[in-house]
Amino acid sequence: MHKTRLALLIMVAGTLAACGESSTLKVSDGTGPSPQLPEPNKTLIPTVNIAPAIGWPDGMKPTAAAGTQVTAFAEGLDHPRWLYVLPNGDVLVAETNAPPKPDDAKGIRGWVMEKVMGRAGAGVPSPNRITLLRDTDHDGVAETRTVFLENLNSPFGMTLVGNDLYVADSDKLLRFPYQPGETAITQAGTTVVDLPGGSINHHWTKNVVASKDGSKLYVSVGSNSNVGENGLEAEQGRAAIWEVDRASGQHRIFASGLRNPNGMAWEPQSGKLWTAVNERDEIGSDLVPDYITSVKDGAFYGWPFSYYGQHVDVRVTPQDPALVAKAIAPDYAVGPHTASLGLTFAEGSKLPAPFVNGAFIGQHGSWNRKPHSGYKVIFVPFEGGKPKGQPVDVLTGFLDKDENAMGRPVGVVIDQQGDLLVADDVGNKVWRVSAVK
Repeated sequence: MHKTRLALLIMVAGTLAACGESSTLKVSDGTGPSPQLPEPNKTLIPTVNIAPAIGWPDGMKPTAAAGTQVTAFAEGLDHPRWLYVLPNGDVLVAETNAPPKPDDAKGIRGWVMEKVMGRAGAGVPSPNRITLLRDTDHDGVAETRTVFLENLNSPFGMTLVGNDLYVADSDKLLRFPYQPGETAITQAGTTVVDLPGGSINHHWTKNVVASKDGSKLYVSVGSNSNVGENGLEAEQGRAAIWEVDRASGQHRIFASGLRNPNGMAWEPQSGKLWTAVNERDEIGSDLVPDYITSVKDGAFYGWPFSYYGQHVDVRVTPQDPALVAKAIAPDYAVGPHTASLGLTFAEGSKLPAPFVNGAFIGQHGSWNRKPHSGYKVIFVPFEGGKPKGQPVDVLTGFLDKDENAMGRPVGVVIDQQGDLLVADDVGNKVWRVSAVK
């Protein structure tokens, strides 16, 4: 690249990172069953407010809520993002990052955004493996780790049905044979169904959970853009949760209009499927709140044409008023731009009140908001199978005094001992939150 052009691009990147509007509302205003939704504030240059990723200084760790404590379950991992607990207590961690997607960063703006986002810790190559962590003596620290599966393609979600382990790669759902207690799988995986991938693959993370009877698999597939700017033809099968027949691999769209669903879990009282969804960017620091919601069969949740029900996004062309008229609002907002990814319910948890009945949510943290939002783990209380009340902080302190990201929480899961495990893909650790003895 010519030096003059390189200097110009670096200057543009610095300008982009320094510009944009600021929030006029609190994060709590965009939280709950009826969040405040101000008028869109679309600026010429989008708000970019990166918390540079620096990792944890020696001796530092997040701050746990009163009545709980946090320790490192495993350290020295390579971009751990998602967790799954096997029936024998072994913990699987997907060490992963984005696959190559050359058409997702075209032009000067794309190049700039790629560089700026790299500062947030998202620019490292994907390890493409799943690691098994084993706490043999049940002291809350994994004594052994083994490479459980390798040579994957940006793996994310995992679920076990019988002796079949399912892994959601960035472009396919795979099935592997599993025997209880084994520490590595060397057999090749079988493709159950191909998933939307390609050279854009904007929201690449794919998650998978199984129905209670094991006959169906539910796979989350994020959108291929922010609001359809890559063309609606690039969104086929995306921004949706698929229902896959486990025996045949046949699939259908279970719910759509979900911009970027990540965490999925079954609410224990109602038995309903819930998901955590990242909403759209670049219409202001206060829009649009991310959310958790029950997932209704056949429902449309708005993306890209509208948000939070039928609030039309005028940036999308062509418009679709008939589809907007069918859009339903999600159940519960968890703050604008919090990047809420992880979701698990408190079933089996031994944490003290108030963390007894409700959902734990890993909030990866904002880049499109001033001031920052997210960068913590929260708990949303439930009553009668529905959210009730304001969220409670579980794990905070991921940003230092200079707004650098020492860590960024992603996946959350309850382990066999009833403790909460949190994947930290910037700190390269898995944290364990337990009750104070």
